[in-house]
Amino acid sequence: MHIVYPAVVSALLFSIGVYGVLARRNTILVLMSVELMLNAVNLNLVAFDVWLRDRLHAGQVLTLFVIVIAAAEVGLGLAIILALYRNRRTVDLDRLRLLAETPAPAGSALSPESALTAGPASATGSSPVSAPVRTGPPPPTGSPPAGPPPPAGPLPPTGSTPSTGPVSPPPAGSPFPPSPGPGEGP
Repeated sequence: MHIVYPAVVSALLFSIGVYGVLARRNTILVLMSVELMLNAVNLNLVAFDVWLRDRLHAGQVLTLFVIVIAAAEVGLGLAIILALYRNRRTVDLDRLRLLAETPAPAGSALSPESALTAGPASATGSSPVSAPVRTGPPPPTGSPPAGPPPPAGPLPPTGSTPSTGPVSPPPAGSPFPPSPGPGEGP
């Protein structure tokens, strides 16, 4: 195979990646475009490694390093994008120009008295951790609290075990063997 074919495919992939980085406004699509450019570089590294018949396969080893770095970049990039989305509720790059939070409007400022009782997150007008937004009807009033049901009867005192009474034998034709009586161990 001639070296021109993988070189042309690599150039096309890299060009599509550059276009995606420059033209897209969605941060996830920009991250995907960067990955496309890294894959174009990997294709070039492997193609030239095979074409030059390198005994050490340096191009393929370098490709493995690029793949590891790309995986770390995706993990860190997605973590940053998720943090931005939680704080700003958007992944549009045009709206994410400033890294600082925008100050609260003048009409929504809290009084000093309410700032003392509400805590530091409410005093600034923004919360560092946003609560999930409930969508749907409110829960019914008078519904029992979540959790296990209360016990049916009085609980035995701590450290005691319920007494074992006489055990009746299983019915005829039962696949279970008779259980031992009290004091007869297994």
